[in-house]
Amino acid sequence: MKILGIDYGDRRTGIAISDNSLTLASNYTTIESGHAPKVCDEIIEIIKKEKVEKLVLGLPLNMDGSEGPRAEKTRIFASMLAEKFDGEIILRDERLTTVSATYFLNETDKRGKKRKALVDRIAASIILQSYLDFLKS
Repeated sequence: MKILGIDYGDRRTGIAISDNSLTLASNYTTIESGHAPKVCDEIIEIIKKEKVEKLVLGLPLNMDGSEGPRAEKTRIFASMLAEKFDGEIILRDERLTTVSATYFLNETDKRGKKRKALVDRIAASIILQSYLDFLKS
């Protein structure tokens, strides 16, 4: 069984994937589009290719835990995915994942043009890894 982690964004969407043992999340790709139907279709193609059975979608909550406009967009996107994907879709708190991903890239001295896309993939990996760790506990 594989699980896909998704960091859905206005311009880019980071994708991570688990190993079959559900132990490790690895960054997979970045979808360079803000057009939700196109992003949804590309994710469905990845699901088919990788035989994914579950999705973990980062839910961007405000720091006080409330939901704002970005969380609403993410819930709408989750509904779009649910129309095309029969498996379970889990919404997971993603507060500070982009900050953590940026910190990681700073620590590893990763620079250059591809950094923004890499931040989204790493954020998706952090979202997915936190879920995998939750499953183990």
